[in-house]
This record gives sequence, C-alpha cells and structure tokens, in this order.
Amino acid sequence: MSETFRKFLRTLPDFPSDLPGFNPAKSPQDPALLFKQWLDDALAAGESQPHACSFATVDGSGRPSSRMLILKNIDDDGWHVATARTSRKGRELSANPHAALNFYWPSLGRQVRVAGSVVELSAEASARDWAERPRSDGSSNSDWQLYAIRPAEIEFWQASNDGAHVRHRFGPDGVLPG
Repeated sequence: MSETFRKFLRTLPDFPSDLPGFNPAKSPQDPALLFKQWLDDALAAGESQPHACSFATVDGSGRPSSRMLILKNIDDDGWHVATARTSRKGRELSANPHAALNFYWPSLGRQVRVAGSVVELSAEASARDWAERPRSDGSSNSDWQLYAIRPAEIEFWQASNDGAHVRHRFGPDGVLPG
C-alpha cells in the first residue's frame, strides 16, 4: 500500500498553472499591510475562510501540536487569536508562551508564516471578542482568552511553477535576508 500511496501522492498537482507574481521590492514594507493585501487577494480569488490559520504551540515537554483558528485582528499588540485558557492550546501557552501561525491560500500558491512570543490581552478585550463571536448568545465566558502573537519573524512565500519560489521575511527590525 505505501508504494501505491506514494505514487498516488506524486500525481496530485502542486499549484495551479496560473500563479500571481510577487516582487518584494514593490510591496509594502509594513508586514501587516502586505498581509491585508494578500488577504484581499485571497478573498478575490474565492478562497474559503482566508482568515483561518494553522496555530502551532508546544507543551511543557516540547511536543508540538497544531490546529486551525481564526485570526481576530492585527494591531500594535500583535496578531490576535482566541481560545479557552483551559483548552490544550491555553494550557500549552501557559507553559510556553510562544506560537506560530500559518496561512495558506492554495489557489494563489501563497502562504504567510508568523512566529513569536504570545501575551494574554485584557479581560475586557477577551470579553468583547467572546461577545462578538458569530454564535454569541449574550452569555459571558470568563475562561475565554484573547492572545496576541508578537512576531519575531513573518515570512511571505509565493510559489512559482518553475521552482523559483519567492520568500520575503520580516524580523522585529524590518526586512530579513532570504
């Protein structure tokens, strides 16, 4: 089975034949603005839930786990996500307050990685986020926590069918080499 499955996987397409170009020199130097442009592009391309991202944490023993979350906001505090403090994510962030996000838009051959330290935002911000959830019933949830990832690194990646993929990285002090 494994050889057959391996061959099957090789037959699946990597990227669409028509991919957008990306010239980092002509893009915003603010990664939040560039992300918002790429998110708009993903919406225009018909990507479903373009604000969904893989959210990776590690437990106290260094074992990683990831799951899908929804990006809530980007501001001076960082890139916002939310979960219950008592969930696995919440417990892992309590033990090791670092995380990584990964957004992927297959129809464009684009992904954005964000990695850094994580801080808890205020109880008021968390309560507001809980109340603004689409399924909100007006109840409160003292266990709900809004977190902000403070990026140490952000990478924009554009696929190219010729294999000359473009990586554009930002660190805390601006653009990073390669």
